[in-house]
Amino acid sequence: MVLRLEYEKLERRMLSPDACFSDSSQDRKYPEEPCSVRTIFQRDRDRIIHSKSFRRLKYKTQVFIIPEGDHFRTRLTHTLEVAQISRTVARALRLNEDLTEAIALGHDLGHTPFGHTGEEALNEVFPTGFKHNVQSLRQVDELEGWRGLNLSLEVRDGILNHTGKTDPFTLEGQIVKICDRIAYINHDIDDALRAGILKEDDLPRECLEILGFSHRERINKMVLDLIEASMGRPSITLNNDVQEATRRLRDFMFKNVYIGSEAKREEIKARHVVKYLYRHMVENPQSMPSEYLKRVNESGVERVVCDYIAGMTDRYAITQFTRIFVPRAFAIEE
Repeated sequence: MVLRLEYEKLERRMLSPDACFSDSSQDRKYPEEPCSVRTIFQRDRDRIIHSKSFRRLKYKTQVFIIPEGDHFRTRLTHTLEVAQISRTVARALRLNEDLTEAIALGHDLGHTPFGHTGEEALNEVFPTGFKHNVQSLRQVDELEGWRGLNLSLEVRDGILNHTGKTDPFTLEGQIVKICDRIAYINHDIDDALRAGILKEDDLPRECLEILGFSHRERINKMVLDLIEASMGRPSITLNNDVQEATRRLRDFMFKNVYIGSEAKREEIKARHVVKYLYRHMVENPQSMPSEYLKRVNESGVERVVCDYIAGMTDRYAITQFTRIFVPRAFAIEE
């Protein structure tokens, strides 16, 4: 008995007609023999979890660069929170939970060291520009394992369009796009309060009166509203009042935390680390590991350097910067 076929039949009985069914996936770029146990989306999820780029998220900045504390979010914990919230919504709407989870777990695989500061720095020096969602797709298509993960079209589309003006074509991808914002707004508030960057009284009261006065209340309100507003609809959305309050709260965070706060005082240093590494390695590609050098003739030195730096963790980028640019003591034998 092929267990995958039984599960695909179960999807047809249990999920909404609007769900993306595993047995109707538009398949992979390179054809593969199906798994006898897992559906195509379950297999994609497992490939992402077992990838090196997923493990590296543990040491990549979410908002606070190298925080002195064990409870601040990293890019990995952010990803897990997005996956959890997205799965809750998908289950409530009877959509494909496995597809939703795969997209959520893979959406930030291409993020740079030092969060959006690193992304902005690479965007300034890389000739064709840099966006983390495009790099995330490149990571799963080409870079992971040097041949990519060969994921399904639905997961790839959700990863690419989790941010930006274009929405994913599946409802599951649209869930991740909104839940990504729900997650980072709320956990960044939580981290900013813990760090003393914000006080409870600083948060815009008109938003809190709609969304809630605690971390738990706000997430619960947003998630329940998302489910209610999207039930039986052809797209995933929030009700107008919650959507507007969420937008205003996000604007507040950009002004008071993401851009203009004490928490960002180290960002100029992080920006220099990324830019100096990029320029040095373009001029001295031999300073990269041999496996990257092999790709220079095929992809060009600037593309390969960009890929190498985008894949770095915060601490690895700092280590490489120190190795290249910080003078070492000259030892003399007595």
